[in-house]
Amino acid sequence: MRDWRKPRWFVPYLFVGGALALVLTMIVFPFFNTLVLAFTDATMLQPGHFIGLDNFSAILHDERFTTALFNSTLYLVCVVPFTVVLPLILATLVAGKGRLLGFFRTTYYLPVVMGAVAGGLIWTNLLEPYGLVNSVLQWLEVIGGPIPFMTDRWLLLISAMIVTVWMGMGYYMVIYLAALASIDPSLYDAAAVDGAGPVRQFLSVTVPGVRNTMALIAMFSSVAAFRVFSEVYILTGGTGGPGGSATTMTMLIQREGTGLQAQTGYAGAISLVMFVVLAALLVLQLVVQNRQEDN
Repeated sequence: MRDWRKPRWFVPYLFVGGALALVLTMIVFPFFNTLVLAFTDATMLQPGHFIGLDNFSAILHDERFTTALFNSTLYLVCVVPFTVVLPLILATLVAGKGRLLGFFRTTYYLPVVMGAVAGGLIWTNLLEPYGLVNSVLQWLEVIGGPIPFMTDRWLLLISAMIVTVWMGMGYYMVIYLAALASIDPSLYDAAAVDGAGPVRQFLSVTVPGVRNTMALIAMFSSVAAFRVFSEVYILTGGTGGPGGSATTMTMLIQREGTGLQAQTGYAGAISLVMFVVLAALLVLQLVVQNRQEDN
């Protein structure tokens, strides 16, 4: 007779079975399904047929894709430096103990809890033609008319970038706080004895001490910035700005892959291109980081 108290080989798999099923259902299967769709002319109502590289050829001649790729790349280049540096400065300022510092840490983290939709709606009300920003500036007679934050392509992208940085600072600040706690306090004491002020201590002790964390945050923020959707979508009301000039890659995929007229095959091809670009970006960052560590 078997002893049921004896552990069985399948018991550990019962604990990871739910998570594994979720990963397979929500990540692995959709990825391979998108990979297959990218080489077909599938629509929302038809499974489609194999058409080879026709979708990718169409992408090369699609001005909307060129615009979306440029906007997403510009977003990445402009947002990442701020999401790497500003949270580190905030973390340095609020590191330590005290009720006042705890209050500031909580305040800076609120946008993260708020969510992209709520944050986007707040900034939409602030930046609209008769919103708080334009009203205050006109009341102070700084400007003669409303600034077109929501209708000018470049101002719209800049506004969305500000929202992204504002919403991400609290999250990355918490990561930096954990990294700052691992720095030996004696290093700051030694720097102070040598006559280093707060700025010099920040540059000579803090930054080298969290260099690996900075690389990690740069990687996270790069992926998030290139995949930006909510901020631009909410600020533009889903239109992508005037003439779709502020459309990003994820917005283009959403537009092509949803609705009764959706071209799911074409959307899958755009998604695959986006995946390749992100993979190349991550590999490049890893190579640069490894070379810096070797030196």
